[in-house]
Amino acid sequence: MDAESVAAVIFVFLLSIFLFRKRKAIQWNGFFPVAYFAMLRTKLGLRYMDVIAQKFPKTIRVFGYLGIIIGFLGMGALAFELVKNLVTVFIVKEAVPGVVPVLPIKVEGVFYVPFFYWIISIFIIAVVHEFAHGVVARAHNISVKSSGFAFLGILVPIIPAAFVEPDEEDLGKEKTRKQLAVFAAGPFSNIILAFLSLGIFILIANFALGPMIQQTGVEISGYYVVDNVTSPAEDAGVQVGEVITKINAKEMKTVQEFRDYLGKEVKAGETVELVTNRTSYQITLKQKPGDGEEPYLGVYVKQGSEINPGFKEKYGSIIPAVVIWIIGLFYWLYLLNLGIGIFNLVPIGPIDGGRMLKTCLEAIMKNKKAAHAVWKYISLFFLAILLTLLVLGFVK
Repeated sequence: MDAESVAAVIFVFLLSIFLFRKRKAIQWNGFFPVAYFAMLRTKLGLRYMDVIAQKFPKTIRVFGYLGIIIGFLGMGALAFELVKNLVTVFIVKEAVPGVVPVLPIKVEGVFYVPFFYWIISIFIIAVVHEFAHGVVARAHNISVKSSGFAFLGILVPIIPAAFVEPDEEDLGKEKTRKQLAVFAAGPFSNIILAFLSLGIFILIANFALGPMIQQTGVEISGYYVVDNVTSPAEDAGVQVGEVITKINAKEMKTVQEFRDYLGKEVKAGETVELVTNRTSYQITLKQKPGDGEEPYLGVYVKQGSEINPGFKEKYGSIIPAVVIWIIGLFYWLYLLNLGIGIFNLVPIGPIDGGRMLKTCLEAIMKNKKAAHAVWKYISLFFLAILLTLLVLGFVK
């Protein structure tokens, strides 16, 4: 078991102890201990929400109103993509379900994130998301009753979260646009943070990685099998982890060079000499099923790289490792903030997108019971799509 897996097990163990010790103060929802959602209410951060809301009220209100626009645009785009993905999965054999849980465990059907990146990102995402809800609420003079920690558990606590509770009675009395601004603030803040993280990632990568990293070739990260046509590379004995340095004496330093060469210089049925960092192979390329004459090597690849020896000699090995880890953190902050921010716009029940839809329907439709019924059926429709795609991710 690697260090990331050990850390994940220790984290779950310590979190379980924490929940047991705080069990009397926790509100338990669901079917404990099979599947549950635990909430521990506190007053953390409420004073800072008041301070910021009082200092920048106009800016925060504009932020909330922009969030409404982005929120509904994102909701529409996401709803369309979910329906499209569901239809595609049933029609196209190779199509992949677009809904998978994001967890620090390596199992089929899970989008794996290394534990330390995962726990730091989840903490930052939750704090930013919930703090944004609270600040926008206070900027509109809506009371915030509590904040706190939440935990999603299946037998054991798995995913930590956070929450902020505006006074629902106060919130319900406000104009529609103010309610929508409060609900949209969380997802909008995550989307903004995602692109800030992307900008920092690009900035550090461009200025730090250039002198520090040198490209060594094209690393094979897996075998690619189409319609049960075996991988020519695997048939020839090429191993995952080997780095391709040449094909037919042509140097392959980048993934782009590798793809260009296969796409333009060779044909299906041709035998090529593939040289790796371990040995060389004679491989006869097959014809890729469904792609005409395109040659088929049958591998997934990624860029191979190493620390520049000159840089390592001058600065040692610790600085490059730290810089690379930080770059990785901003990459995951971008990816997870964007994914979670957009996911929160799904028009389902109690999450932000669902509450935005319900508020909007009640404002448009005169009959609140009818509005509630429409909202309920839309929520159930998209919940069914999500659950179907989630299950297919494990079985397809």
